[in-house]
Amino acid sequence: MNTMDNLVLPFARLHWHWRLQRWKRVLSGYVSDPRLPYSPVCVSRLIIGVNLLWFAWMILRALLAGLGLGTILHPPTGLLMYFGAQRWNPEVLLFHQWWRCLTYAYTHGGLIHLAFNMVVLYQVGPLVEDQIGPARFFVLYTFTALTATLLGLAWHPLVPVVGASGSLFGLIGFAAAYFHRLGPRGHGVRNFMFQWAAIAFIFGLIMGADNAGHLGGALGGAAFGLILPLTGRGRNALTGLFSGLAMLAAAVTLASLLLQIAFPFPH
Repeated sequence: MNTMDNLVLPFARLHWHWRLQRWKRVLSGYVSDPRLPYSPVCVSRLIIGVNLLWFAWMILRALLAGLGLGTILHPPTGLLMYFGAQRWNPEVLLFHQWWRCLTYAYTHGGLIHLAFNMVVLYQVGPLVEDQIGPARFFVLYTFTALTATLLGLAWHPLVPVVGASGSLFGLIGFAAAYFHRLGPRGHGVRNFMFQWAAIAFIFGLIMGADNAGHLGGALGGAAFGLILPLTGRGRNALTGLFSGLAMLAAAVTLASLLLQIAFPFPH
């Protein structure tokens, strides 16, 4: 089974974290749009919380079912399917469980898979969210989860996939395109994202990760980053639209998780 696995070591190293935080401090002084409304809610942190809770509930159910502690590191495919893994055929195309197009991004194939993805989200998420605001960030995160799985439909429709890395590559693709448009002041972050994406993609080829999902997420994020207005009237005009889209994305995500709980099997 291919899983959207972001086991990429550079982000696990502390010096990468320091570098990212330094860029974030430097950029925040003159890249962030001061017209964005202040929000005390950090959406990226909330997404991490949902992923942790969903994984904890999956493991608890597995232990209660007598599957043993081994499920913490290596959940069986059946358990992952029960908790929302995406497989286009037959679950989605034949049995119409369309909510799996989102639930897979909150389901992880073991503690290590979850930990690495959440470390990346913890470091990259706030950097992007600070620049575009929480509403646009959540729309981006949800949109790239969909573009990631859509490329999987063309690449491997019969393979179950799980993990947040499609959306994480979406954040990286977005940041590379968006910060490039900012000119020299954003090129440091752009170059960092290019380097990280290249290493992760090569690592995915070696480890057998779902590079279809990685590529689909990155392309969706890059497209988002190329068309999102940077400043001015266009950005202000879209504030209401993105607020509405963010609420819609939140409602659809919550409904998808609830539907997965109600209808875990395709029949």
